Amino acid sequence: MDLDGLQRRAEADGRACVVGAVIVNARDEVFLQKRAPHVRHFPGCWDIVGGHVEPGEDLRTALAREVLEETGWQLGEVLDLVHVFDWTSGDGVPKREIDMLATVSGDLDRPRIETDKFTEFGWFTEAALRDLAGDSAMIDVALRALTARADPATRRP
Repeated sequence: MDLDGLQRRAEADGRACVVGAVIVNARDEVFLQKRAPHVRHFPGCWDIVGGHVEPGEDLRTALAREVLEETGWQLGEVLDLVHVFDWTSGDGVPKREIDMLATVSGDLDRPRIETDKFTEFGWFTEAALRDLAGDSAMIDVALRALTARADPATRRP
């Protein structure tokens, strides 16, 4: 997976990069956080870990920073590209979101969530994610990652 190329193409297209980490534990559950009702983007929705790429950061560095800031965990491996899509924020800035399946290390039962941005967290099975379908686009991203993980035929080399 050519993360540098993805970032260069986004910048050439005039889009700010956003990264997301679909984190799956040993029980094949996905980690999600519920966004606080007062946050500017997607208030009250379940979300994967991630955020904006800062000037001068590459995608992996930004993902590692976001994982640490939002959970206290350390980014391990970036295993696969899950989804890339374009959107425009409420302030009119065009974004390109690059979501990746990733491993982390740390106490997975006790994340240090940013309580000013998130109200709760949880680990969700595929069935639980399907129950949340429609809450946000990130639920579909998480389901896509779990499905690809479970079906070796759909994994990227």
